[in-house]
Amino acid sequence: MTNPSVDRRSVLKGVAVASAAFALPRAFDPAAAAAPASKGIFGYGVASGDPTGDSVIIWTRATPPQRHKGDPVATPGSGLGASIPVRWQVARDPRFTRVVAHGLVHTSPDRDHTVKVDVQDLDPYTRYYYRFQSLGEFSETGRTQTAGDIPGETHALRLALVSCSNYTGGYFTAYRALAQRDDLDFVLHVGDYIYEYGNGADRYGPASLAGVRDSQPPTETIDLTGYRLRHALHKADPDLQAAHRQHAWITIFDDHEVANNAWAGGAGNHQASEGDYLVRRAQAMQAYLEWMPFRLPDQSQSTPHRGTRFFRRFTFGDLGDLSIVETRQNRSLQVTVPGVPFDGFVPVGLNPAIDGAIAHPGRHLPEPEQLTWIKDGLTGRRRWHLLGNQVMVTPVLYPGAALGAPGLTFVNADQWDGYTADRTNLLTHAAAQPSADSGDVVVLTGDIHASFVGDLPVAASPGNPTYTSAGVEFVCPSVTSDGFVEVLAGTKDLLGKPPEVVVGATRQAIGAAQQLNPWLRYIDGVSHGFVVLDVTPERVHADYHHTPAPTSAQPDPRTVPTVVPTYTRSFQTLAGSRRATAASGPVGPRSDRPRGD
Repeated sequence: MTNPSVDRRSVLKGVAVASAAFALPRAFDPAAAAAPASKGIFGYGVASGDPTGDSVIIWTRATPPQRHKGDPVATPGSGLGASIPVRWQVARDPRFTRVVAHGLVHTSPDRDHTVKVDVQDLDPYTRYYYRFQSLGEFSETGRTQTAGDIPGETHALRLALVSCSNYTGGYFTAYRALAQRDDLDFVLHVGDYIYEYGNGADRYGPASLAGVRDSQPPTETIDLTGYRLRHALHKADPDLQAAHRQHAWITIFDDHEVANNAWAGGAGNHQASEGDYLVRRAQAMQAYLEWMPFRLPDQSQSTPHRGTRFFRRFTFGDLGDLSIVETRQNRSLQVTVPGVPFDGFVPVGLNPAIDGAIAHPGRHLPEPEQLTWIKDGLTGRRRWHLLGNQVMVTPVLYPGAALGAPGLTFVNADQWDGYTADRTNLLTHAAAQPSADSGDVVVLTGDIHASFVGDLPVAASPGNPTYTSAGVEFVCPSVTSDGFVEVLAGTKDLLGKPPEVVVGATRQAIGAAQQLNPWLRYIDGVSHGFVVLDVTPERVHADYHHTPAPTSAQPDPRTVPTVVPTYTRSFQTLAGSRRATAASGPVGPRSDRPRGD
């Protein structure tokens, strides 16, 4: 390729249009985000999240009914509607004959009529059912469970890893597949649950879905009303509703919950004409906390932090723990180079000033206090230390030939590759911990819209297979957001080419990248989907589930509501190895089941 001029929002236009013929017909609802508000009090479904050994968050949105015919509906973000009472129940059975907790709360326009309850004093590793009731109407029944955090006991642990779910990018069939599973402890969403873009020149997704899956509001989200409505759009999606109803979720935001390439003082997709960035971010975070089953942040200084503390840790007995990292609120401004056509990428090894800025010890991805907290979590005696993390830790060098710049090597400076002092600090510390005493590190990541499996080299040289590995990283594909194949399809050399040609070029570029990065065991930039991770004392096993590659007969599987990701291949890391290897799969039945299941 030569002289591409695209970024992550550049999408396959001509080929995507052809896929419209394969999409099932569907009546377009121009107010999809607001529609559930007219379908009863609990039209946005139910959700649960942040499970510990004795507590879980349960969530819903309770739309107050119209008092008089013709009154406006209290749609999300409208500020309309009276305060209403909402009762909640948690039971051990779906018929609610054994209720273990219940209560009454009120919701109002101040919180966009969302309801969030932190249910306490539950039993560990136990399956529960929950529902809400208001003004004579019941919600659907949700299913949830507490964590298997019991000292001295080891239980099965299985989770799904997802990220990057752009509503206008395609149907959420990955969520549909997860909703059909009965073997997950929780779903881990590591960022870009929503996207801020509108339906105009900034539209992000296949052209064939314009008028079928459109953003609400139709313009970029820049204020509280907009972010509330965008979250409502996602909660209105039936596949996402089903996945929330079936499983507890653990989530963290990345950049698109506010704006693309966010950092402490701004974002790549924030302009001065859009107002004060910090005001925008605060409103985006407010909407996120209202609309997600996320435990309200700890504001105490028991753990040092800057700003609002969103990072947190979950434990699963002696088997492992899961530290959720937050890398946007306090990060230093990304290193950028004018004229580089791919969003976030910068050339390395060419300009000492660029290389020096990337490696500068005064630039941080998480704030120093959080990095200390992460490192402290790697010294415990649990077998596995899982890190739920937004952007890739593993170094990835991209050959310039694949980016239209032969002879150069690029990194994505929005990832840990752009903050190498922090990465070296973290990985050096992780590698120094004795595996037998402190366990092994497994990083679980999203953001890049592609599937990766790799070791975590403490120091790496291009093409050199000799390195010390501090752990392993599993990176999930996007649910719908453009991957490598869609981005390359929009470049000058491949625009309008048959999908098979674009897929071939994508795989050729991936092969060249693997030669530069021998610590990367697997890359797939063609498909979308999710990862299922199964954790035992002996290994962490990852099953990749993907949509099929685009073909002339089916140019963009994201636009086909019947195409669901299916199992493709597996990888694992064995205890004590701190390296990734191929594995057979998919995983079979769980070794045990939660109580009450």
